[in-house]
Amino acid sequence: MEQVKILLADDHTMLRKSLRVLLERVSSFEIIGESENGVEAVRMSDELNPDVIVMDIGMPELNGIEATKRILTKHPEIRIIILTMYSNEEYVAQIFKSDASGYIVKDSAPEELIEAIKAVSAGKKYISPKLSTIVVDGYIKKGDHPGTDPLDELTNREVEILQLIGEGYTNVEIAEKLFISVKTVETHRTNLSNKLNLHNKSELIHYAIKRGIATIK
Repeated sequence: MEQVKILLADDHTMLRKSLRVLLERVSSFEIIGESENGVEAVRMSDELNPDVIVMDIGMPELNGIEATKRILTKHPEIRIIILTMYSNEEYVAQIFKSDASGYIVKDSAPEELIEAIKAVSAGKKYISPKLSTIVVDGYIKKGDHPGTDPLDELTNREVEILQLIGEGYTNVEIAEKLFISVKTVETHRTNLSNKLNLHNKSELIHYAIKRGIATIK
């Protein structure tokens, strides 16, 4: 059987190492790299060309959803499985917009991840049973009138800045991280406030966390 090259992306070192040990037991799996944040995952996908990426949703600097979108824009052939510890409707709706190939809740049985990797590497989709139930319930509630999501109106840069705001970074720190001017950061924050109808930093932080853009570690 042809080897499946796997990149692990999770900011928790112990979890990454545990996943490595688990997956290396499968003879057809090869772990080719580990990433601890979304920015690094995007870079390593360019450098290592993995077949499958196991991607945590809640990573610093660039979350798993946005990292997935960026990777698939450049490398649509890569299969990405998103791991999430959250199973509420808000988060599930958000992660499904990433166009990943698989979605698993972190407290699922280890064998489920192995099954998911085999499925997506064969060109199939995989959804954890826990998440599929939430998806069905969500569609039933929304009916034929799902409405528009303000997040869909944000640019990639605005989402990136929203995450950093949610993680508690100041305008100066955000500017330094993204290599842009403080004035540009302020402009993006104004646009965020207008698009999301949020009027101060506390509201932006709460929104980012609630929608799964930023997470509290």
